[in-house]
Amino acid sequence: MSLFLGPLDSAGRVPGRQQTRVSAFLISGHGALVRQLAIVVPAHLRFGWETELHAQLYRETEIVSLLLHATSWVPDFELPLLSLQWEACWLPQPAAGVRGLSQGRLIDVAALGHALHAAVRPVALLPVEAAADDPFALALRRIEFESGRMMQAQILFLKSPQLVAVRDAVDAAVERRHEQVRRLWSAMLDSIGVSASDLQPR
Repeated sequence: MSLFLGPLDSAGRVPGRQQTRVSAFLISGHGALVRQLAIVVPAHLRFGWETELHAQLYRETEIVSLLLHATSWVPDFELPLLSLQWEACWLPQPAAGVRGLSQGRLIDVAALGHALHAAVRPVALLPVEAAADDPFALALRRIEFESGRMMQAQILFLKSPQLVAVRDAVDAAVERRHEQVRRLWSAMLDSIGVSASDLQPR
């Protein structure tokens, strides 16, 4: 097991198999966020957190597009089964103990987004000698930059006054999504020979 992606090739690039597996995981998670945000974000925006989540829909779409084009894809015959497992975990899980399905789904989407951006930190896995101009490495760094901004949108909603009455349900939803994401991310890294010992707790 290694703490970093690699070994790098002579040009300082991450192996194609690792690029493929990492990008497939990220595209699965962020793609699920795109689909769910497109459904739950209101058509008419009344609150600040709605504006932020609306903007996040487009940033998540950009992340998916960036990874699709920046990854050196190679055949990975385990991906179909892995993708089914990941997609099953991303399915909507409306927060329990909340009146109204729409609010429960909004809480769940925000919790999933917070978990994906907080618990998955792929840039930390890049060796210092990784090529600075490698598209894959640049894509991961761009996602890291965007993650900090997008977490603010999720926090703005999850801590909004509208949810004070259901704070326990919000906390439980966030904890559940963080546990799911950490477990899946750790298993995916283990499958490509990378240790997940540096995963950061929420």
